[in-house]
Amino acid sequence: MSSTSSSATSGQARKERPLSPHLSIYKLIPNMIASIMHRITGVALYFGTVLVAWWLIAAAAGPAYFDYVNGFFGSLFGMLILLGYTWALMHHLLGGLRHFAWDASKLISKQMSTKLAYATFIGSGALTLLVWLIAMLVR
Repeated sequence: MSSTSSSATSGQARKERPLSPHLSIYKLIPNMIASIMHRITGVALYFGTVLVAWWLIAAAAGPAYFDYVNGFFGSLFGMLILLGYTWALMHHLLGGLRHFAWDASKLISKQMSTKLAYATFIGSGALTLLVWLIAMLVR
């Protein structure tokens, strides 16, 4: 009887113990979102760089293939990919600068890190628009 109650008690205790760390425990905060997006944009930059390499290979392959690849990047779908690549580049750049400041033990307070997270999102959007505006004006 003692072993039965002992295993029932340990099973019950196992169910009541909190799982830590667990996603249901964390509150999603701006700094956390910025960190997750920094990782996602890093992966996106990897795939976007493959497209840049495709464009460079097309330039070396000859005018017909280069025109084909330029046609792809000039399409609505291609422009959306380039817009996303530009935003990912800007967001990852600003996120990297944020981490660089933290590595130097600067701007690391809770309030400042939250402000930097917001600044990363706003700044990446603004820089993306600026790059595209300049590209359209030069074009």
